[in-house]
Formats: sequence, structure tokens, C-alpha cells
Amino acid sequence: MNCSHCTSAATKEQAQKTTLGYRIFRCSACKHLFNKRTGTPFNFLEYPTDVVLLVVLWRLRYKLSLRDLAEMFLDRGWEFTHEAVREWETRFAPLLTERLRTKRRGQAGRSWYVDETYVKVKGKWCYLYRAIDTDGYLVDSRLSEKRDMQAAQQFFKQALAVVGHAPE
Repeated sequence: MNCSHCTSAATKEQAQKTTLGYRIFRCSACKHLFNKRTGTPFNFLEYPTDVVLLVVLWRLRYKLSLRDLAEMFLDRGWEFTHEAVREWETRFAPLLTERLRTKRRGQAGRSWYVDETYVKVKGKWCYLYRAIDTDGYLVDSRLSEKRDMQAAQQFFKQALAVVGHAPE
């Protein structure tokens, strides 16, 4: 593993681990200690990365309430508040979105169903554009303040950039 401080490959694994069980490494060049989460947005979390990402994924995928998610994970031995879920969603949902967009490139079906609906976001009414392929997978989505030709064209341009091909 390369050093997160000086990017040297001369690192050595230490005997001790972090409180969450991550291996600790020491750089021979700059003498810094680091683990695999050092320098990432997950570095200062008190919970394992996979648990936090699962909470955020379930929140986005299944539209569960903040308190329901906290209760579901309490049953599994993880104790955190609904406010922690809200903070994680705010911090990590954009990261997940970008990661999923890059993974979706070329994965959508050849035929899409496109829908636009009026939703309230943070007390303000917006238009939500969505494209779903024939298998039911989300191609892309976009929020817009206006419902006009320019907004629709921007949505299709964005969807084409994500998927890499036009629908039939």
C-alpha cells in the first residue's frame, strides 16, 4: 500500500490495528502512520465504511425514514442516531451517485421510458426528470427549476453522457 502522505511504496504493516479493525501501515520514507481510510471522506467515521455505505444505500434505494434505519441497524448491533444517518446521507450520497454513474456507462437497455414529475425539494417545487430502461433500471435523473425544452435537452444530454448510447 502506498503512503497517503508522500505516495512512497516503501511501507510496512504494523502489528496493531485501528479500533475498527483496519490495518495500520508505517511509511519508511516519511515515517507517517496511516490506514486504508486515511485521506478519504470516511477517515473520521466511528463506524466501518461498509456499514455507513449500506445505511446510505438503503436510505436512497428503499426510501426508509431516518429513525427506521437507525432502528434496523440497532437490531443488528450498530447503535447510531437518526441524525447520524442524515449526516451520512448528506456527505456520501453524492459520492455514491457519481460512482454509480461511472459504473452505468453502457449498461442501460436500448429502450427507455422517460418521465417528468413535479416534486417539492427543501420547500421549493422542482421538476424531476427520470429515464428508466426496459429492465427497470434507472438510466439517469435530473432536478430542474423549469419545465421547458432547454431543461429536457439538458436532461437527455446528461443521460447520453452517462450511458454512452442513445435509446431506440
